[in-house]
Amino acid sequence: MQPSVFNVQVPLPERNEVFLMNTFSDAQLLVSPDVTGLLDRIKNGQSTFEGDERETVESLVENGFIVGSRDDEQQALKKYFTEMREDTDQLRVTVLTTLQCNFACDYCFQGDHGDYNKFAAKMTMEQADGVARWIENRLDEVKPEKFVLTFFGGEPLLNLPVMYYLAERCAALAEKRGVRQLINIITNGLLLTREVVDRLNPYGLNGIKITLDGDRDTHNRMRPLRGKQGTFDRIIENVRQVADFVPITIGGNFDESSVDSYPDLLDFLKEQEFSDKIAKINFKPIIKAPEPAAPKGVIPLMVVTGDNKPLAGTCMTSAGAGKLSGGSSICDSCHFVDEKMAYLRDETRKRGFQTPDGVHMGPCEIHRRHAYTIGPDGALYACPGFTGDAHQSTGHVDGREEVWRQAVAERFERLNPHKEECGDCSFIPVCGGGCSVASHTEAGDMHSPTCHRGAMESALVGLAQRTAAAANI
Repeated sequence: MQPSVFNVQVPLPERNEVFLMNTFSDAQLLVSPDVTGLLDRIKNGQSTFEGDERETVESLVENGFIVGSRDDEQQALKKYFTEMREDTDQLRVTVLTTLQCNFACDYCFQGDHGDYNKFAAKMTMEQADGVARWIENRLDEVKPEKFVLTFFGGEPLLNLPVMYYLAERCAALAEKRGVRQLINIITNGLLLTREVVDRLNPYGLNGIKITLDGDRDTHNRMRPLRGKQGTFDRIIENVRQVADFVPITIGGNFDESSVDSYPDLLDFLKEQEFSDKIAKINFKPIIKAPEPAAPKGVIPLMVVTGDNKPLAGTCMTSAGAGKLSGGSSICDSCHFVDEKMAYLRDETRKRGFQTPDGVHMGPCEIHRRHAYTIGPDGALYACPGFTGDAHQSTGHVDGREEVWRQAVAERFERLNPHKEECGDCSFIPVCGGGCSVASHTEAGDMHSPTCHRGAMESALVGLAQRTAAAANI
């Protein structure tokens, strides 16, 4: 008998209590210092207890804070990751309808700059038919209870015929098999209309994620059209028109020049009549190459690839389900900066909006066998973050057998959410080694961890404080 390696603690001296959490069982307790002292005694070898202490030990065992042995716990963790990988309850497919975009975001390496959109891939109806046939085969193979279809890009609404076709056809395939279909869209919001929502609602429209990069002036600077026209007012009006008919998530990308504008954005959103229809708000740092010799105090930003190349048109607004239920989804929060992320989460909650807690951040869907991303040409990828590099394709919807794709698929098959370098880190169950795309681009090795421990420890303090506050109500 010994304490779990996945126990984490936050002292709350003003209450003379300790917030105790186990990241594997997800048990969360407010306890007296005597309880943590009891855990220390068990760690030092004490195994006999009587009276109230025995009842406390039994409760701690029941909630996963005390385990039989380190080996037992490691085997349980291995089983958890294996079951997560092989889970067949859901089939999740992200489809990039196009890599074209109608924005010219300054922080995007491609976007609508130069002649890129003249050549960026766009899925044809023939290719969409191939995608639908591939999905039909997966439905028959996996036999899921739920099918989650996410449209992404580029700007997915630039290819509405393909979106409508796949939504309708896949809904029919799912209904025939008794499978529930859910549709999510990640869009910049400029082309979002009531007509789009009404067209997709019968097929299981579940949520829409829209990006606002700060208050009106900041957003218009960060996310303009080709002619530098602002987009904020149009997006807000579009949200106003559809908010009653579909859950909306607001995302935002910040850098050192824009992060301080987010409280004003939050105040603006709070004043809108649709504020109570916003399911979740989540901000993240922009992914781009850092400026040389950045001045002190600038938020460090990440290089997209080792040679400073972009994701080949894949929108740099991270994917994520529009609906809050079910927790975080595809890449909801990678590459965050501890201090600024904690600040924005706090500001978001102050205004009554829901936002991720910063602790439950993974494991990433890349570790789920039945989660796929499909590029506009029908190429298969392990996650949206790899779609910009055709050499990272793991297959194709037409079933072509190519040695190089098989080799790539085998590399991804070896991905393990419990990285050796992570050792006995307490956050392994809720982190899973971090973002494999970041590991690939930063270290040149997607099998190495991307550590977010500092951010999670910071978020844990906030979670402890909110739990304590709720206990006083």
